[in-house]
Amino acid sequence: MISDFALEGIDLVKYFPTGRSGILGRARENVRAVDGVSLSLRRGTTLGIVGESGCGKSTLARVVTRLIEPTHGQILLDGEDITHASGKELRRMRTKIQMVFQDPYSSLNPRHSVGQIISAPLQVQKMKPVQGERQRVHEMMELVGLNPEHYNRYPHEFSGGQRQRIGIARSLILNPSIIVADEPVSALDVSIQAQILNLMAKLQETLGLSYVFIAHDLSVVHHIADEVAVMYLGKIVEMGPSNVVYSSPSHPYTKALLSAVPVADPKRHHRQDRIRLTGDVPSPVNPPSGCRFRTRCWLATEKCANEEPSLNPGGNGRLVACHYPLETPVSIGS
Repeated sequence: MISDFALEGIDLVKYFPTGRSGILGRARENVRAVDGVSLSLRRGTTLGIVGESGCGKSTLARVVTRLIEPTHGQILLDGEDITHASGKELRRMRTKIQMVFQDPYSSLNPRHSVGQIISAPLQVQKMKPVQGERQRVHEMMELVGLNPEHYNRYPHEFSGGQRQRIGIARSLILNPSIIVADEPVSALDVSIQAQILNLMAKLQETLGLSYVFIAHDLSVVHHIADEVAVMYLGKIVEMGPSNVVYSSPSHPYTKALLSAVPVADPKRHHRQDRIRLTGDVPSPVNPPSGCRFRTRCWLATEKCANEEPSLNPGGNGRLVACHYPLETPVSIGS
């Protein structure tokens, strides 16, 4: 039976050792980049993952695509466990799930032509398209809005937006069903961001793609995501339908993030409902006990320090990890 979910992560953990000591060379401490994250991506939909820099979003992207090994947890692709896949299994899995990287400059080999870059996955998979490799690359270039006549050009001859289109074409050439996009527009100008977002929406509609879309810009995720997961210090603190999470955030951290979204009104210099968090983000090497957000939360009590909240139903199809969830609606950009 085919799973309802294209991709699932169950209790995913990824720790990075910070140093080693002693005769046995054991790790002194671990950076808890991802610490017990569960998520699910429905077919043909977009799951947005948002949070501050350093919260573990990019690490999570690399774990679910098996670019790095999880320390613990389970990854299901089309209902199949790929957590420990290797060799031929892993190569076969790559035909179903591909990644678009944040920086269109460093993710392309400057010594390879556009044709070589886009066709590289075909060579790795030892696949020979019926119409021929060159024609297949031409089709991909046209699909993402690039001129096929530029097949022999090199990355430095393209703009940032065009380079990201090259990266998208490369990710699509194996005809995957899932694309994990790690902040694919954050390095681009605002006008170009809109073009890339519209392109990705069009590709999803045309090809039936499922997206995991990672960003720190909440307005971008609001534009493209069906469901949203908010991360803080390696954990998901709130998750649910995009319109629900954005209109009535339940977790104090989500509300603080949304209150910082810029207002498109020159007459208003600042939002009256802006929440300014005090203190710095704690170290992922030694996170706070209980709720990890409690050191910056205006609602924190002794219970928050002693008991770690679990993700529980919060109404309207959402999950929230908070002992004192909020219910105050907000209007984005108002």
